[in-house]
Amino acid sequence: MLATASLLAHTADLDLVIRHVLAGLGHGLHAGRERGAGVEFSEYRAYVPGDEWRRVDWKLLARVDRYYVREAERDSHVAIWLLLDTSASMAEPSRAIEGLTKLWFARTVLGCLAAIAQRQGDAFGLILAGDGRVEFTPAARGPRQLHKVLAQLSRAEALGPLPDDQALRASLHFARSPSLIFAVSDFLDWPSPLSELLLRLRHLQHDVRLLTLSTQAEEAASFAGGSAYRDPEQVEGLHRFDAEARAAYRSARSAHFEAVTTQCRQHDMPLLNASIEQALGTVLRAWLQLAGRR
Repeated sequence: MLATASLLAHTADLDLVIRHVLAGLGHGLHAGRERGAGVEFSEYRAYVPGDEWRRVDWKLLARVDRYYVREAERDSHVAIWLLLDTSASMAEPSRAIEGLTKLWFARTVLGCLAAIAQRQGDAFGLILAGDGRVEFTPAARGPRQLHKVLAQLSRAEALGPLPDDQALRASLHFARSPSLIFAVSDFLDWPSPLSELLLRLRHLQHDVRLLTLSTQAEEAASFAGGSAYRDPEQVEGLHRFDAEARAAYRSARSAHFEAVTTQCRQHDMPLLNASIEQALGTVLRAWLQLAGRR
């Protein structure tokens, strides 16, 4: 049993981590799961690990001695979009847990959401925004789509700046129909091309839900005194963290995230702030519950 954040962070198998986190987590992504009337049988497909047992056709099993699950055409056409900030600041590591970074936490949370979407039968896709470009995985359903999305998440690296407004605008083609968008970032840049994209999506009546990640050191300003730091997304600039800088940092950080929270509230975008040292399952559950109280 993987029991600690440290062990999880050192596990290369994203699928294994996701199965651990989702064990006992009984939440869906949206309240629009139709059952009974309005859900019509479409086809069979072979059972794969992770499918719900209630969808297995037991009569067919008795006839052919193989497990098949029933696919259904659903009245709901809401697609799930997972948006991950892969800019350089997401490489920020925990000072308390070796091997744990914002990027690791973010892609694991989104991987869990992809697994839940697959179990629900929802179409889901992935958008990676970093190193000045957008990588786009079109939405689809099923286990193959889950494997594709998890592979993309596993390969994601935290590099460079966020894409500019033009690059992000070009990605808006994915949002032509009603969508549920889960976006994870540290949102250290706000306003930014990414925040403008999210606000634009909200204005287009998409359901946008945000998760802001930080480290405990960032929250407490507990960086080593006298140490020098460079902004990974800037070419120049070296910053010393003395007592005066610490006080200024705390004040600026508080004002920044107060502004982010206020704007999200004004535009009805549920926002959860979390540190990467928290239990991943706890953060995922809190995010889903927060979004469910809209």
